[in-house]
Amino acid sequence: MIYKEKFKIGLKDVWSKNEVSNVAILEYLEDIGAYHSDSVGYGINTVEQTHLNWILLDWQVKVLKRPKYGMNLEIHTWSRKVEKFYAYRDFEIYNDKKELCVIATSKWLLINSKTGKISRVEDEMAKKYESENKYVFKEEIEKIKLPEKFEAEIKYTVQRKDIDVIGHMHNLYYLNLAYEALPEEEYQKRPFDNVRIMYKKEIKLGETVVCKYAKEVEKEESENEGKEIEKNIIAIESLDGTIIHAIIEIY
Repeated sequence: MIYKEKFKIGLKDVWSKNEVSNVAILEYLEDIGAYHSDSVGYGINTVEQTHLNWILLDWQVKVLKRPKYGMNLEIHTWSRKVEKFYAYRDFEIYNDKKELCVIATSKWLLINSKTGKISRVEDEMAKKYESENKYVFKEEIEKIKLPEKFEAEIKYTVQRKDIDVIGHMHNLYYLNLAYEALPEEEYQKRPFDNVRIMYKKEIKLGETVVCKYAKEVEKEESENEGKEIEKNIIAIESLDGTIIHAIIEIY
């Protein structure tokens, strides 16, 4: 089942050149994923009955053509695969000319809201999502490797405005933190057309985290083989360095 919704790019959604920001793109994708779950009976409004919550583990987003302020978008999403406790969801964003602008994939974990423990995706639930055998990326999401050393870091204490409906720092704000950790010369290169976020441990109100920054140069393994890509890597860690909350890659 491919679920579709229309969105319009507002003023808060754009950066320089009136182009949609990556944070806004993630917000659209998060919303349509939630709307799809609402439509099959496993959304936010039914948690008290189902006692089930979807927890986001991974994002991978690639911008092919960046839409601008005022444009009408049509976003498609679908369940791609369900494996025991996990579900994979893909996305496509089209502009008002029907041009494909963004592709994305994500990985989710099912949690029992009463116990806080991992829950198996039962067959009845999986059937309602009607998974499609359609992939936007050729390969599955790969883990982000931590750099051997970091060049800079900032600290941030989580505030009430950062907290979502389940009491954790909202997943969109991890990308905001990553941008704050960038050196100014790197920040000015935005928008970045490739975003990869790997969530590992939730962050709660009042916690202070350290955002560590490094740049890595890799050779692209594709039709552009031999081309070097500069990747910005940001690790969000606990203050004492014992917990990695998330790793973000943008370039």
